[in-house]
Amino acid sequence: MDPGVQLALPILGIVAAAAVTFYAVSFSELREKSFRDLDESEYDDEDGSFKSSFRSRERRARRKAKKEARN
Repeated sequence: MDPGVQLALPILGIVAAAAVTFYAVSFSELREKSFRDLDESEYDDEDGSFKSSFRSRERRARRKAKKEARN
């Protein structure tokens, strides 16, 4: 083998392993964060009861009001 290839191949392997590790850790942290955010958004802090969300209803009501305002 060429001496340049003998030097470049291990370096490329190390860089590839570092990139895979970085992405694996990043995605696992994002997943944990999204699960924490989901838990916090669904439950109240005081008593642990379920907190309902009316966002989709609010969006539909706004769209309906806009549509009616145009007519």
